Amino acid sequence: MAISGIGQNYYQNNVETKRNTKNVNGTEKFALKKTESTRELSEAEEMEIFKKEFYEDLSQITNHRTVSNAAVNISEAAFKAMKDDPQYREKILSLIQRDWGDSYGPRNCSVLITVGATLNEYRGDSWPVGYDSKFDVRSQNSFYKRTSEKKDNQKELLEEYLEKRAQVKKQQQEMLNEKIAEQEQERSRLLQSWNNERLLSKASIAYEANVLTEIVADNVSLLG
Repeated sequence: MAISGIGQNYYQNNVETKRNTKNVNGTEKFALKKTESTRELSEAEEMEIFKKEFYEDLSQITNHRTVSNAAVNISEAAFKAMKDDPQYREKILSLIQRDWGDSYGPRNCSVLITVGATLNEYRGDSWPVGYDSKFDVRSQNSFYKRTSEKKDNQKELLEEYLEKRAQVKKQQQEMLNEKIAEQEQERSRLLQSWNNERLLSKASIAYEANVLTEIVADNVSLLG
């Protein structure tokens, strides 16, 4: 049945109102879900940022020369504790700096640091290089790890770079020497050519002078 006039307007307004109400309710539910999701994602992002900053702080700590390999195992509870308590975070960094900066002579060692949610759970273990199979196993999934192999690799890359640089420099010097030799050879050729022209010119002048002398002498003889 068709609706016209005032009835049609009422029908359209009623339907439109219900539709808008439905859309608003749906939007509110979606916004609520989105807000809750954003709040969870924000907490995860904050922890990720915290971990990256802590990783950078660890990378700034230098090893004692007797520490060949170093690693840090950190539990999620430890990360949360450090994030919630900046003083605990600084205390952990101070302890790691102390243990990595300590001397383990007379032989080089591998040092593994374990960090928990409290200072009582903090511990450090070390093994002499060459007998550190436990270090290799226990540091496989470490949050942070540095090894002498990486240093050796960097040293190899540096040596390779210096060797290539020396080769390039040698080739450049050889090309320069070759160019100098070619220039010297060309200079000698031009100088020789110039000297030959001078000798030829002198010979020509002498020849002409000799011919002129003979002509004068013949003329004098004829006149006498």
